Amino acid sequence: MNYYFLAAALLALSTLIIHISHGRKQYLFPMLSSELDPVVKSVFHCVFHFVSLFILLSTIILAACGFDLISMMQGYGLVLFIALNFGIFAIWQLFLAFDSEIPSPFRRLFQWMPFAGIAILCLMGIYF
Repeated sequence: MNYYFLAAALLALSTLIIHISHGRKQYLFPMLSSELDPVVKSVFHCVFHFVSLFILLSTIILAACGFDLISMMQGYGLVLFIALNFGIFAIWQLFLAFDSEIPSPFRRLFQWMPFAGIAILCLMGIYF
């Protein structure tokens, strides 16, 4: 049993729950009711659900690897892939925060924190 992977799965699950509940109310619904082009709205709607599915599948894989339901060799490759994705998401979010004109961007663009946490826990599970 890998407790780092299980902790990453729990963090991913909580991120998914917040993404679906808070993200829909705070970001998705206002965007869908805006005056943006319908194509832009449809693409953003799809991307929102793509992210939801990615987090869900990552949660399942992390839990399966944490409980040793996937062989160590395959599991480490999957978890490394997940860690790299979430790590790149966090780095890109930080870059956009630095580059934005949003007041207090690290408070408003906070998604980098759970993404970085998931990536770090995954890497700790692989290397420690």
